[in-house]
Amino acid sequence: MRSNHFKDVRLHFRGRNSSDMDDGNDSGEGRLFLGKNKLLQIALGRTSEDEYSDNLHQITKNLTGSVGILCTNRSPKDVEGYFAKLAVEDFARAGQVAPRTVVLTRSQIETHPVSMVEQFRKLGLPVEVKNGRVAFVGGREEWEVCKRGQELSVEQCKILVHMGLKLAVFRIELLTRWEKGDGTVNELQ
Repeated sequence: MRSNHFKDVRLHFRGRNSSDMDDGNDSGEGRLFLGKNKLLQIALGRTSEDEYSDNLHQITKNLTGSVGILCTNRSPKDVEGYFAKLAVEDFARAGQVAPRTVVLTRSQIETHPVSMVEQFRKLGLPVEVKNGRVAFVGGREEWEVCKRGQELSVEQCKILVHMGLKLAVFRIELLTRWEKGDGTVNELQ
């Protein structure tokens, strides 16, 4: 989970600025709950007999994997619009599939200090110090970090971070909407 991005979403739906957070008043416009799915299921109710409110048990079937619950008094149009626009570039993590081929050039490597050479070598980059600058071994002009469609390794991800290359996009998909007033449940997928 990308905690910094979730923090931004939480702050957006709180409807308060940081100076309002110190007053102890928790009457913001919404709350985002991320945590143990089983606990969330029990709190909402797994069956119609033990549900907290009408039809809440219907959304517990979607509480599997990396999910959360947003409780807000904002309109469904506003919430869906916000999440439709939410797309933040981020660094890829190990195990993700590369969306494009990434090739490092000599000019990208030369910008790093010589003290990084050993760290780059440990990550699998064929580099050396030449004339006081970082360069590819054997005078190579470029080196392929990853190919499109290839699963990224930990080392490849670290190289991408060092180079400032963001291949992932942080998004949140809405699965289900529950209306408190009439208890209607709408599948959004």
